[in-house]
Amino acid sequence: MASSESENQRVKLKFSEIPAKAKWLIYLTSFSAIGFGYLIITVTAYYPKLGFDVSDIGLIVAVSGAASVLTAIPMGIYADRHGRKLLFIFGLFSIPPMLLVFAFTTDVTFLLIAAIGAGIGEGAFMACWNALIADMTPPENRTAAFSLSFIVNSAASALGFLLPVAFPYIESSFNVDALTVHSAFFVIVAVVALVSPVSLSLLLRGYREVITPGRKLTRGKHLGTVLKFSGCSSLIGLGAGFIIPLIPTWLFLKWDVQESASGPLLALANLLMALAAMVNTSLAVRYGPVKAIVLTQGIATILMFTLAYASNELLAGVIYLFRAALMNMASPIADSYLMGIISPEERGFASSLNAIVWRLPNNVSTVIGGQLLDAGNFYMPFFLATSFYGISTTAFFVLFRKVKPIS
Repeated sequence: MASSESENQRVKLKFSEIPAKAKWLIYLTSFSAIGFGYLIITVTAYYPKLGFDVSDIGLIVAVSGAASVLTAIPMGIYADRHGRKLLFIFGLFSIPPMLLVFAFTTDVTFLLIAAIGAGIGEGAFMACWNALIADMTPPENRTAAFSLSFIVNSAASALGFLLPVAFPYIESSFNVDALTVHSAFFVIVAVVALVSPVSLSLLLRGYREVITPGRKLTRGKHLGTVLKFSGCSSLIGLGAGFIIPLIPTWLFLKWDVQESASGPLLALANLLMALAAMVNTSLAVRYGPVKAIVLTQGIATILMFTLAYASNELLAGVIYLFRAALMNMASPIADSYLMGIISPEERGFASSLNAIVWRLPNNVSTVIGGQLLDAGNFYMPFFLATSFYGISTTAFFVLFRKVKPIS
């Protein structure tokens, strides 16, 4: 018991010692996460009720990801050479206009155009976010900083997921239809999302970055390390795409679960992920980052397989909650670990590359997963996801069990 209290105190101290500017960076970015949470639950759980095919939903997700994939690496290289903060703020400024498009139309063509714009903004964000956090924090506080980022943004996304809970009451009280309410809230979350780029423009106004102009595309001596790490991430992304973005759709098609119910489920999952992230610093200290990642991902993979055989929506929800918490509590550890096993001038490139090799296969498999669900195949997406998770986790342990942080 004393040992546990000591570990908890150590985690508290690490959170308290995160530099103030890094903390505010994390807190202020979270306003944008609210909009993303609301967008996800609306597109995946409400749009099927409007008559959207699951394949159309998968295509919207895929197009956004493709745009981020095509732009992230060039933006990461630009950020390493010329600075990250302006590109980062640009990425956040792209979110409100995208949300407004979803507010005023359900035409697939316009939604795809908005998704492309959002993908470009996401590419800018991915190129800078992890690198900025790593640049602003010393190595001894870096895992705590990434954990705080994960906690805050998970909680903000959860708030976005929860918004549809109030919609039935609003519809009956004001005698308006569901589409009107969804559209109005897209406008609201767009305004809220605008807080992030405006406030961060002020926060980072005097921030001076370490810039390394003229670096080559080979991206330094740790390119091989980055490619191996990203290869493992790509397998996770490929597996996840078959079902994870489509969980609300799966619940709707299999058990007619409405977005007013699946939204709270995703919100609760995010809150559990946030709580789990509060102990991942202790896991990383006790077992080392590689073993902590393998342990949590391994258990989550088993739960993923089990989820396919859930006999009702309640059991499915419980299994999903535990799987999400375990799988995602490894994310801050992995982000911190990657930033530590490469040199600082490679962080923008590594951050964007790792993100896009996750997104690219994820986008492809999301389209396939949507087609499988459209065909009434509710098991194969889980089997495919489990297989790729298992391969990735095993490969990660083999490749990185002896690799120690250097910066």
